[in-house]
Amino acid sequence: MLQATNVSLRFGDQKLFEDVNIKFTSGNCYGLIGANGAGKSTFLKILSGEIEAQTGEVSLKSDHRMAVLKQNHFEYEEEVVLQVVMMGHQRLYEVMQEKDAIYMKADFTEEDGMRAAELEGEFAEMNGWEAESDAARLLTGLGIEEALHSKKMADLTGAEKVKVLLAQALFGNPDVLLLDEPTNHLDIRAIQWLEEFLINFEGTVIVVSHDRHFLNSVCTHIADLDFGKIQIYVGNYDFWYESSQLAQRLAKEENKKKEQKAAELKEFIQRFSANKSKSKQATSRKKLLDKITLDDIQPSTRRYPYIAFKPSREIGNDLLEVKDLSKTIDGEKVLNNLSFTLNKDDKVAFVGSNEIAKTALFKILMDEMAPDEGTYKWGVTTSQSYFPKDNSAFFENNELNLVEWLRQYSPEDETETFLRSFLGRMLFSGEEVKKKANVLSGGEKVRCMLSKMMLSGANVILLDEPTNHLDLESITALNEGLINFKGSIIFSSHDHQFVDTVANRIIEILPNGIIDKYMTYDEYVNDPEIDKMRKQLS
Repeated sequence: MLQATNVSLRFGDQKLFEDVNIKFTSGNCYGLIGANGAGKSTFLKILSGEIEAQTGEVSLKSDHRMAVLKQNHFEYEEEVVLQVVMMGHQRLYEVMQEKDAIYMKADFTEEDGMRAAELEGEFAEMNGWEAESDAARLLTGLGIEEALHSKKMADLTGAEKVKVLLAQALFGNPDVLLLDEPTNHLDIRAIQWLEEFLINFEGTVIVVSHDRHFLNSVCTHIADLDFGKIQIYVGNYDFWYESSQLAQRLAKEENKKKEQKAAELKEFIQRFSANKSKSKQATSRKKLLDKITLDDIQPSTRRYPYIAFKPSREIGNDLLEVKDLSKTIDGEKVLNNLSFTLNKDDKVAFVGSNEIAKTALFKILMDEMAPDEGTYKWGVTTSQSYFPKDNSAFFENNELNLVEWLRQYSPEDETETFLRSFLGRMLFSGEEVKKKANVLSGGEKVRCMLSKMMLSGANVILLDEPTNHLDLESITALNEGLINFKGSIIFSSHDHQFVDTVANRIIEILPNGIIDKYMTYDEYVNDPEIDKMRKQLS
């Protein structure tokens, strides 16, 4: 069991935590959520001991071991990959090092022999003889092939280093796992493997993640960080979100009898409990959800932006024809005779590991980059609006305040009243609209770009990784806005739930062609035939 008692922390005038009292128990996975800047990562650092709270204490049972996902990807550059994983169990690794040093001694004494025997006993108790095979199993599960296990960390790519550090945190069966954005830079197979690992994990997991599908898969509880306090709720992220919305609605319906409200809650819980999954996590959640009463669900104080894209005209049948597009960047052919047709009502997710290829395609379609070969043609009834992965050109060296900035993209209504109202719906209220464009945070810039797109009235929108830099509230709002959009969409995203709920068509760009399927993302990633096609085209 891990417990925080009366924990408080301030940075100058900013209060992050105030008398936080929270208990994390074994067998549960807690998703720590909160707005950007609320202090989620800082709280994990307090739990791990990396940062000391100004008041209060963190306590862990004396015989329990905690493991933390390291964020410094260059910490072990000269170390061998397999050794780095085993360093995750510090005491086991120390015993291994001392034991090997003794056996290497030329003048091996009787005292050395006694010490070696002690170490061998401790080594066996910690399952040391299985250490290398366990470390290799973790690496393989995360997609690090065996040939890389004996390489130095410096020889690995950035994404591979992330996987090694994740394997290090998981190694040796720790009692408590602290994971800060563990799915960043992981491919879909590695994420699926990690989900399965955590679902079967016996200890305590506390995870910070913007990946709602991941939180929904692994979490038994949500720990909501809001206004310096942390409140624990039963269920995964979707249950927390929808139950908070239900609580707000029930609070407004004052005329409803308590029995009617209780019946509505029971029906709501049954819907969330009807999970086909037989996993430990799902079973645990169901038992906990069945005990929830009206008093247990609370309306959230979190604010959500209002995101709604409304096309100014309907699209005809001819949208987009792409024929034999090719593009080479820095000597690599990222697009190779790419051809497809976009149809009315298509919401196409471009997926796959080649980020440069997807971005190049979007830039070509928006006339920001010329193809080496091939053509593309938009239908005459279409109008496009584009969300680029890199939006810095819109904000760097820009001294305009937010009202002035947005006025550039609002041809129909340039009045300050309208623009302030629009910005307010995007969570820029009061004096915040006087902020200069060049001082905005990453999430604020994204909200501004989405505002610009909403004002365009376009009936085709292109989005290249729009969820980067957004908090869960903004991701959820954008997700709903795109589901409800009446036009066509071309987009890329690493957010599993975002892709699965928005796209009705999946296109994967591969070195020797594309896979193009009308299906959901869940159907796509779980279809064994897709793997065969991918191998043929790679």
